[in-house]
Amino acid sequence: MGLNEARRMSSSEVRVDIGELVLDGFERLDPERVSAAFQAELARLVRERGVPLAADGGRTLDALSGLPPLPATTSPGRLGEALARAVHAGLSGRGEPR
Repeated sequence: MGLNEARRMSSSEVRVDIGELVLDGFERLDPERVSAAFQAELARLVRERGVPLAADGGRTLDALSGLPPLPATTSPGRLGEALARAVHAGLSGRGEPR
């Protein structure tokens, strides 16, 4: 997962690359809808709140752990939003970067 990777970005621009999301135990949910909700919510959170871990310039995290738990839900939209909030919490220093 890369934050602010060197690619001619303005100082206020943040780039988050997520190679793969693995969601065990959520087989019955439409992955496209989960992904769309995740992307929209993460973009909103980054735009409105920023990413404190990226404030010092380029930073790369291989993984995030210690994130808030995801809710048990059958709604792909709600799961995507909750996942985005958990990832943003990790990118804001409320997780354990590895």
